[in-house]
Amino acid sequence: MTTATASARDLRSHLEHSPMSVYQWAIVACAVLLNANDGFDVAAMSFVSLNVENEFGLSGSVLGTVISATLVGMAIGAVVIGRLADVLGRRWTVVGSAALSTVGMFLAASSQDVVQLGIWRVLTGLGVGGILASITVITSEYSSARWRGLAIGVYSAGYGVGAFLGGLAANGLQAEFGWRSVFFVGASVSVLIVIALALITPESVQFLVTRRPKYADKALTRIAARVGYDPARATLAQQIDESAPTAAKSGLSELFSRKVIVATVLLWVAFFTVMFGFYFVNSWTPRLMTEAGMTQEQGVYIGMALAIGGTIGSVLYGVIAARVEREKLLLAFLLISAGTIIVFVLSTALLTIAMVLGVLVGLLVNGCIAGMYSVAPTRYATSARGTGVGAALAVGRVGAILAPILGGAMLDSGWTLVMLYSSAAIMLVVGAVAVAFLRRIPEPREAD
Repeated sequence: MTTATASARDLRSHLEHSPMSVYQWAIVACAVLLNANDGFDVAAMSFVSLNVENEFGLSGSVLGTVISATLVGMAIGAVVIGRLADVLGRRWTVVGSAALSTVGMFLAASSQDVVQLGIWRVLTGLGVGGILASITVITSEYSSARWRGLAIGVYSAGYGVGAFLGGLAANGLQAEFGWRSVFFVGASVSVLIVIALALITPESVQFLVTRRPKYADKALTRIAARVGYDPARATLAQQIDESAPTAAKSGLSELFSRKVIVATVLLWVAFFTVMFGFYFVNSWTPRLMTEAGMTQEQGVYIGMALAIGGTIGSVLYGVIAARVEREKLLLAFLLISAGTIIVFVLSTALLTIAMVLGVLVGLLVNGCIAGMYSVAPTRYATSARGTGVGAALAVGRVGAILAPILGGAMLDSGWTLVMLYSSAAIMLVVGAVAVAFLRRIPEPREAD
């Protein structure tokens, strides 16, 4: 038994302060796989959109609605399923959400018209939204204070990896097997991920201590054995429940209590603006590069550069966050991202420089997402954490939904590329202001 283990007050203290075990990193790996699945699915829809448009004879506005359908489902799932996670537990909420997403992808592969495709994309989004609300909390809870930033960064990097693989799959499969094959392959891989989740993902220790379900003692001792803590000291009676007096209050109303209402509003502003900027850059850049004089193929290369940069950025944020205050680091990423986006759009006449800056933009904006994921769970007590994170993600998804829609409307209105990308940069600056004010508010004692 290590010194940290022996001196830990309880299992939660052990998870917070002791070196992370192989099992804890396996939990992070599951989170990475889930986020990669999300990235694959969203990117795949963007890459198959042209064939979908041609097969169903869609207008640009209808196609945009179909592309946004998944994001609509995510926003709903983040709130509704996030709330269920606070009541029923996070483990089976994650597994169930992943299964729901998998079913949605299989059904999307069988779509015979645009209405069916839109419905199944919403269903897929519901599952993905539920996954993000719960797996973010689990990843945060099972990561030590020292490595939490890195764990969230690695988890966030999964999106870029999945987006890159989604592009490869779409380009490799569509010509021979059609656009439906991309969703079928994604769903088939997702089945394996669901199985891995059922075998590896644990219940939240804080949920077990706060909600005290009948299986709590059995689950706690099993978790303790896997993370290197003495199972004999892991029973419910031996855990320090600092949140018991308020455990019964866990609805949306708690997010607007006097103690956290300002933090809630600031988080929502930050999530909305950061998600808007992230999805604008990732969804519109390949298309807008053709407006800058590039070929369609070159535009795709720039999109792939964003995905590669995103993978690096999420991990880089996590590495730095292990040594620097998370919110201070997020503030720096947001401000540098805004400036880099402007430099990027001014460089599009030179492909090589645009490629390099594309990687840098992807690195920075994905780092911002990783930062938001690492900051949000620390702002709520256990009883409201799933609901709080889910609500923040839902607000963020509204920004994500509006980004491609407003981008198209602004393009149709004659906005130049500099004006379009400047709007995204301004949104990130607004997010930075919200984070700057958030830093002034102390975190709940339970999240320390």
